[in-house]
This record gives sequence, C-alpha cells and structure tokens, in this order.
Amino acid sequence: MDRQDVIATGLLVLVFALVVTAGYAKGSEPLGVLNSGVTRMPGSSSQFVSPGEDVPEARSPIAPEFATGTWLKSEPFNRKGLRGSVGVEAAAGFDVSAVNVRLVTDEADAVLTVLNKRKANQPIGESDWQQIFQSEGYVRLKKRETAMKNPFEDADFKTFVLSDSLAERTRSLEETLERWKSADNLGAARLALAYLPKEAQIKVKIYLVIKPRDNSFVFDVKTDPAIFLYLDPTVSREKFENTLAHELHHIGYSSSCPSKKTAAELSRLPENKQAVIRLIGAFGEGFAMLAAAGGPDVHPHAVSSAEERARWDKDVANFNDDLRKVEKFFLDLLANRLTDDEARKTYASFFGVQGPWYTVGWKMSVMIEKTFGRARLIQCICDQRLLLATYNSAALKHNRKAKQPLELWATAVVNGVEVRK
Repeated sequence: MDRQDVIATGLLVLVFALVVTAGYAKGSEPLGVLNSGVTRMPGSSSQFVSPGEDVPEARSPIAPEFATGTWLKSEPFNRKGLRGSVGVEAAAGFDVSAVNVRLVTDEADAVLTVLNKRKANQPIGESDWQQIFQSEGYVRLKKRETAMKNPFEDADFKTFVLSDSLAERTRSLEETLERWKSADNLGAARLALAYLPKEAQIKVKIYLVIKPRDNSFVFDVKTDPAIFLYLDPTVSREKFENTLAHELHHIGYSSSCPSKKTAAELSRLPENKQAVIRLIGAFGEGFAMLAAAGGPDVHPHAVSSAEERARWDKDVANFNDDLRKVEKFFLDLLANRLTDDEARKTYASFFGVQGPWYTVGWKMSVMIEKTFGRARLIQCICDQRLLLATYNSAALKHNRKAKQPLELWATAVVNGVEVRK
C-alpha cells in the first residue's frame, strides 16, 4: 500500500529526527500526533494516505508543502450554508468561523473533458492538455510528487489519460465526481471538530483528482493545507464523507495541538522519550476513526462494505495482542535497542490496511470517552503523554466487571512518557 511509503517517510522525518542522537534517523511521517496512516481509504479499494505523507514537521498529522491558487467549484462556507447539513445546526458550540473547506475539481474536470472528446471522436488539442497541466489540482499534485521523488511527467500523464482502461471508466468517473461534489463537507468538519479542542480550526482545500496512482493523501498541512482524494467510483458519497471527516480531524489537530506549553515541555525531554511520545501520536488514526463515526456507539465502518466491517471486527478482536506488540516497540525505543531501519519497518507495520495504530487507538479512545468523557479524551489527543495512563485507568474500571479483560500498558512504558509535576 502506497500509504506506508508516505507515512514512513513523513512521521520518521519528524519523530526520528528528534532521535538522531539516540541512533535514529530521519523519516517522513508526521502525524500530528503522528496522525497519518498506511491504510486504505476507509471503505474503498484505494490507498489512503493520511496526514504525514509529505510532512516534515513533527506536530502535524500530515505532510509537506503547498501553493496558493483560485478556489474552484466551491464558495467559503457560512452560516447560511449550514442549513440542511446533517446535524450541524444542533451541534452545540459549533463555530462556523473555524471552518473553511473548499473543493477544487479543476484537474478532474479537465481530464473528463479530454475523455469525453475522445469518446466522441473529437480532436484533442494542445489547449485541452494545457487545461489539465495548468489546473491548480495538477500543479499541486505534480509539486507533491516531485517532493516525494516520485516520477511524474506530463508526457506520462498524457499516456495515462489516453489509456483504454481510463476511457472505459469515463462515465463512472463523471458520476462519482458529481456524487462527491454533493457531499456534506461541512457536516464532516462538524464531526471532526467535535473531537478537537475549541480553538481548533479546519482550513483546507480538497482536491478531487484523476491520476495514475490510486492513493489519497494530505499535503502541506502547515502553510496551505490540502487533501488529495483519488476519484474512486467504488466509494459511495457516505463513505467519502466518512473518509473526509477522518482526514479533516488530522487537519484540525495540527491547528491546535499540542499547546505551546505542552510543546515546550516535550522539547525538554530526552530524544528517545520525545520520539516515543510522538509515535504514540500515530494512535491519532484511531481518534480520527472515532470522530468520523460520530461517537463511541457508532461502528467506525457503519457506511463501509460488509467485507471491510468484518475485517475491522476481526482486527479489533486482536486488541490485546496488538497492544503488546506496540508496547514492545515503545520499550525497544526507550531502551535505544533498534536501528533506524528496524524502527521504520516496525512503525510502518502497524499501519497495514487499518492496523494497530487504528484499531488499538480507536479502542483506547472509546474506553476513555465512555469512562471519563469526551473532554478527557481530547486532553489525551493533544498531550500524548496522558494517553496510556488514562487508558489504563479506564481499562481497570472496565476489567472489574468484564469477562474478557483488556490488557494494560506496562508500567515501564507509562513511566517512560509520564507527565512529571
């Protein structure tokens, strides 16, 4: 899955950059809390790369740089635009000014123009190709691919657009684009903000693109946040909204977490402890799953296929074993027992389709929210030092009555990242 490449590239740039003196090297996967993943777009066959793909900063849930441009196909959201959005008007404390989500579909529109001309046996001129190559979506996509050192040439893209396999999908791509354009983007932002501190903001451009690789990702979260979504005909509008809420949570996280006070405290810790705390941030994928679902009593794959839901349920059932695997990774990092390559491989292995960073992160989040409330969970989201100990407290309460007790984090790990008064 392509997301692994991007993630391992971003987070490790941040996290392991901090551990250089401890023997770790740069990587490239900054998930805010390390919120980027190597999973597929929830509910689709496409590979979805969350934040962290191109991000060089340690705090953001995603990745590197972007350029400015004209917003297409969407106006800024305002109070008038809220009416009719799922649950938005009833959402307590929802601050409309905190949200500016825009769709940019110029690249996809231009590609579809060429596909329809080909279908109608009409000549395709240089102006048609320039419409694609000068589109904001294409320019930024090329910039991102270049930054990732992925081959991306105009001539190769032409070959892709003129391929028979793409031509066969012309109608389904058109239908998907129209379906996604009608999605409740503001409702998705509302879901994300419900699991973020009140000062969080979601300012982002959403690029719907037709391209050779079927991955999706976040880019340039710090200067001009953007989410690139591969136009996938197998993804319903509901699934698209769920995925969007997940990624918007990453964007909102990077705007507000950690606090300046927490960041200053973290900066004074030994490098290996800083690395582990940031890696705990990879559980941000689980937080985002919870936020996108809308609450702890909603299945995170409620709008996914039966196959995806079954896979998730099977993986969540391995919670105890997976917690122990991640725990060993943290212990090895704290003891400086891993080489740079070993650390990267282990880190990336916990993404999978939706591996422990997702399932263990989600389960811990649910336990904390149900036991102590959402406000306490948000505290843990913004200060990862609190997460493991808070989960342990929730799990202890749960285990008193549970037939199948939940594993707890070892004292050595909790102490290794504890908050010192």
